Amino acid sequence: MRIKNYFLLLFLLSAFFGQSQQNPLQARDSVAQIKWVNDTYEGMTLEEKIGQLFMVLVASDQDKASTDKIKTLIEEDHLGGIIFSTGGPMRQAKLTNEYQALSKVPLLIGMDAEWGLAMRLDSTFAYPWNMTLGAIKDSNVIEEVGFRIGSHAKRLGVHFNFAPDVDININPRNPIIGNRSFGEDRENVARKGAAFVRGMSRAGVLSSGKHFPGHGDTAVDSHKDLPVIPFERERLDSIEMYPYKELIKAGVSGVMVAHLNVPALEPDEKRPSSLSSSIISGTLKNELGFKGLVLTDALNMKGVTDFAGDTNAELQAFLAGNDILLMPKDIKAARVAITEAYKQGIIKETRLSASVKKILMAKYKVGLNTYQEIDTNNLYKDLNTIEDYLLYEKAIENAITLVKNEVSLLPVKNLENKKIAYVAMGDDSGEQFHKALQQYTEVTKVVGKDIGTLKKNLEGYNVVIVGFHKSNDSPWKPYKFSEKELYWLAELGRSRSFNLVLSVFTKPYALLDLVNYNDIDALVLGYQNSEIAQEKTAEVIFGAIPAKGVLPVSLSSEYSAGHGILSKSLGRLGYSIPERVGINGTLLSEVDTLVKNGIDSLMYPGAQVLVARKGKVIYNRNFGKPTYDSVDSITSDHLYDLASLTKILATLPVVMAMEEEGKISLNDTFGELIQAYDTTDLKNVTVLKALSHYGRLPSWIAFYLSTLDKNRKPSSEFYRSRPGPGYSIEVTKNLYLSDAYQDSIYNRIGRQSLKSNRYRYSDVAYYVMKKYIEDTYKQSLDKLANEKYYAPLGTNNTGYRPLDYFDKDRIVPSEIDNYYRYQTVQGFVHDMGAAMQGGVGGHAGLFSNANDVAKIMQMYLQGGYYGGDRFLDSRTIEKFNKCYFCQENVRRGVGFDKPQLEEYGPTCGCVSRKSFGHSGFTGTYTWADPEEEIIYVFLSNRTFPTSSNNLLIKSELRTRIQQAIYDSIIK
Repeated sequence: MRIKNYFLLLFLLSAFFGQSQQNPLQARDSVAQIKWVNDTYEGMTLEEKIGQLFMVLVASDQDKASTDKIKTLIEEDHLGGIIFSTGGPMRQAKLTNEYQALSKVPLLIGMDAEWGLAMRLDSTFAYPWNMTLGAIKDSNVIEEVGFRIGSHAKRLGVHFNFAPDVDININPRNPIIGNRSFGEDRENVARKGAAFVRGMSRAGVLSSGKHFPGHGDTAVDSHKDLPVIPFERERLDSIEMYPYKELIKAGVSGVMVAHLNVPALEPDEKRPSSLSSSIISGTLKNELGFKGLVLTDALNMKGVTDFAGDTNAELQAFLAGNDILLMPKDIKAARVAITEAYKQGIIKETRLSASVKKILMAKYKVGLNTYQEIDTNNLYKDLNTIEDYLLYEKAIENAITLVKNEVSLLPVKNLENKKIAYVAMGDDSGEQFHKALQQYTEVTKVVGKDIGTLKKNLEGYNVVIVGFHKSNDSPWKPYKFSEKELYWLAELGRSRSFNLVLSVFTKPYALLDLVNYNDIDALVLGYQNSEIAQEKTAEVIFGAIPAKGVLPVSLSSEYSAGHGILSKSLGRLGYSIPERVGINGTLLSEVDTLVKNGIDSLMYPGAQVLVARKGKVIYNRNFGKPTYDSVDSITSDHLYDLASLTKILATLPVVMAMEEEGKISLNDTFGELIQAYDTTDLKNVTVLKALSHYGRLPSWIAFYLSTLDKNRKPSSEFYRSRPGPGYSIEVTKNLYLSDAYQDSIYNRIGRQSLKSNRYRYSDVAYYVMKKYIEDTYKQSLDKLANEKYYAPLGTNNTGYRPLDYFDKDRIVPSEIDNYYRYQTVQGFVHDMGAAMQGGVGGHAGLFSNANDVAKIMQMYLQGGYYGGDRFLDSRTIEKFNKCYFCQENVRRGVGFDKPQLEEYGPTCGCVSRKSFGHSGFTGTYTWADPEEEIIYVFLSNRTFPTSSNNLLIKSELRTRIQQAIYDSIIK
């Protein structure tokens, strides 16, 4: 008997579903679903059944009297569902719980969340608009977006997202669709819409394609009037309705019918599509075979109310074939009208049950058969996750479109030859764009009260980047260039003294007002003015990431939908968050604690700390102040005295280049490099041993001591207070050393005796390297390093003698000197020997910030490649990053420091053997690990106010921070 009943139930189920695999409302446990649907339906009164058809509007930001009215409707009119509008997530969650508690049959909660809950709610996450998503070639990204939006909806107790919008926006003047559309190409819209549906379905949320049969090619807003879609049936089949065929295949749960006048589908003049039986029952259900929920667009819109007049629009909508009547103008009157029609036989029981049972099926599919109230714990956090940030970033990176690129201007290369200006247009902020551009090289914001002034101020620049920034608040905000801006842009384009890059942070239609694109050398579309869009567009411009997107709509016959130039990455650093590269941001925040503890423990007044992984800077923060008494805080623009980091960031890369050029060999001796040393004890010291700190050289020579008088002050024999003949070497402010003393330095080095044959860290080799470099190239080390490395790398904050280029306030003081210079050392190198060389030492003298140090270390990590340039051969870096004397218990590479061989040493002990770096006396440190692709930079002025402060060194804080970085790697 049980078996007979089971097969009977299966037969009835099959008859109900037809081709069941095509019914988008069918749950996996379909037998239990149909039983619940039938039992629930049979337990309802007629009033309760009719009430299921209605979804009414409420907003959580309304007053209590307004939200309480909904409670009355739930109890008296037995509502089937609610559509939430504006407000906040917590308020909405609480209202939802209250409403659900009152309803006999759980309510179906709906929302317009096309780009996320933020379409209606504050404090929630906003994904890119459909137009932006339409620029993405990989539909898997759109499916991920659909899934995340669906997950947010489900978390907030929303079961039905009235999305995606699959209108094909052929008309640029469309006032209501525009950015809500995936574009003008039917295949692209259909593909993206289907992907969005699959994502939401995976999240367990109902979807609704809209606005059927197609609202894309009209200039009228159906909220205000009835738009006419005047096209022939053939056109409608091939364009407007095409996406719905694909969405139905993808399993879209519902279709929202628009208020449109479509003469080719509805013979009754001016009858809105939402009230048309021929369109809904005939075209959508019968011809397209749609079996899901059909719902009206809002029934209080002018496009339908004007036509309905005194007749009941809700009744007409139901008779036309709609299942859900959305936002009725007068629910009481509508319910009465439908009830009377049922009693009079106008509405048959089969018709009523078909719609109500579909609604109940939908409720079962989203779990309302076992309803649980919304848990408000961690609600805000759950609706704004790191996963959402990363996906938004991924979407934007995939969307940015390079439309035009004359002479391969982008990504920008050869930074040493570029002087770049940024000009802001539009009425929204471009601050983040400018800030992001400046991460790569010096980019100056240039303004002018009129076009003449602006052009004059742009003299001398050879690249001008115009950023057009419009509001990102909603897709309906104004997006056009002003007449003044169009004129200015044309005038800038006519100037042939610079290349013009136009970056547009609004919908592509803004570009339709340009007369032509001939005078624009490069055109980039960022689509939205969010901070991430601005940052990522800057990364495309400088080649940190490639341009991947294509135009979702046409700009001209030359730049039609689907056009996009794919650019390549130049291997420059990008910027993101820790989780992007497999780092746990919460664990990484331990770095904050450690650095702040260092300040609180008086290890240093302030610091910059940077962490990069896999080519992305994921931590770049500033702490404390330049001095303990400073008013201002440390910023990324502050420059630190790098001390011995100079060895691997200035001298060593030049030596490596010389080795490639055959100008030096690791087996060359000091006697061969410096003829004067050929008869000294140093004559047989090799470059290899010297730079490995195994050359038996003295650790340090205190040259300055022999230039002090009996009062331990700079002697007048060697110094003058102002520059003059024979006294041009500036040691510090108002202190100039005799030019002749340079020979004394090298003579004294030559008189040194070799020490015992063991590891001994020594600066002396770098004096020798500096002299050999400068003698070979007939050029000073500072200028050579800048030309070969700093300028092309875009490390514009890096260099010797910083006061020649930067404001003093940007330079962090290193010490209050009471033993040699007798003043605060700020802007001059702290190291005494380097100071006696005019601030340019092979071992010290370099100033920089954390971001620039990271660029040089990333170049090393990438085997000598960065920014499209090959600075060094990877084999050369491998040769120098090798421990040649490990068997002698010497851990060092050639110039580079290496991990300890035993328990204690320069690292946390958690890095790979291939890793390398260096530390500096002033409280600096940098380390790169090829295996983990990690770069770590720590810059501080632990020597202020006195270099006798060894707390940073004793605490091993720099390597404890390194340990925290490695502990945060997601295994």
